[in-house]
Amino acid sequence: MERLPYIDEHARSVDANRDRAWKALLKVVCKDPADPSSAPSGFALDSAEEPHRLALRGSHWFSKYALIFELDEEGPSQTRVRARSFADFPGLHGRIYRALVIGSGGHRIVVRRLLHRIAAAA
Repeated sequence: MERLPYIDEHARSVDANRDRAWKALLKVVCKDPADPSSAPSGFALDSAEEPHRLALRGSHWFSKYALIFELDEEGPSQTRVRARSFADFPGLHGRIYRALVIGSGGHRIVVRRLLHRIAAAA
């Protein structure tokens, strides 16, 4: 994967072991929970290391981006799910797009909602 600039990281503790948290992650993020390569629109699977890491990537005219989920055991029935974002926004249109997506706080809201849904599904 091309190295992209770091954007942010959000995390949430989930009341489930790592295997259950992994299944919840796939249920929420993927079109087919049984297939990590069924990434949501705008993304493609970069790598899947069950039950530790799911890396998605994507691009369009205004940016190249990656969203990486990492699952860390915190205890026998507790998992920390982290979502790290990376992106490049080239050119004037990219800078404007970054302001709209990142600067507005919209990205933060979407990622936190995603983590909330993963916790609820676990």
